[in-house]
Amino acid sequence: MSDFNKKEHWENVYSNKQLHETSWYQPKPETSLYFIEKAHLPKDAKIMDVGGGDSFLTDHLLDLGYTDLTVVDISEHALERARKRLGARADSVKWIAADVLEMELDGTYDLWHDRAVFHFVTNDSDIKRYISQMERYIRKDGILVLGTFSESEPLKCSGIEIKQYSENTLDEVTGGSFEKMECLTADHPTPFDTKQNFVFCSFRKLKD
Repeated sequence: MSDFNKKEHWENVYSNKQLHETSWYQPKPETSLYFIEKAHLPKDAKIMDVGGGDSFLTDHLLDLGYTDLTVVDISEHALERARKRLGARADSVKWIAADVLEMELDGTYDLWHDRAVFHFVTNDSDIKRYISQMERYIRKDGILVLGTFSESEPLKCSGIEIKQYSENTLDEVTGGSFEKMECLTADHPTPFDTKQNFVFCSFRKLKD
């Protein structure tokens, strides 16, 4: 895997598949919306969706009145598809094409949402790097929402390896700077009449 090119892989996926042809397709990301709304943030709170691609989370957050949204994805093609779908509304969203492990941002965020990126970060040094990015860019008392494959799921997705998590292991890996608030498991029905089991947890950042 040392020669694996993450950006090339995901650009290829989004160039060759429509959104409804991907396993992660969700017309309404109900679990993500549940955790975001439960945070009771003001509508002008700074919210970042890591690996948002062309998901519909941004559409729903705009519908709910949130005004300061940032979407980060390694695939420029995915972001362009989302911008086209949203039309004029895309101008009110900040779009960043970057690897979450390497990105440099201005300022901090009130809420960091990640559904199904973290489980693709599999080696210890990259996991530590991801955690350090969250520590760097989530403000004190800010909210972290992580959704990953549970321990009942396969060890590969989209042809590449993933890391399974449970409520306890997500708590352990984020421990120190984040306090666990709530966890739940959710079955995601794919467009292929199968189900993927996710574990979602919300955390509060304890310190800067």
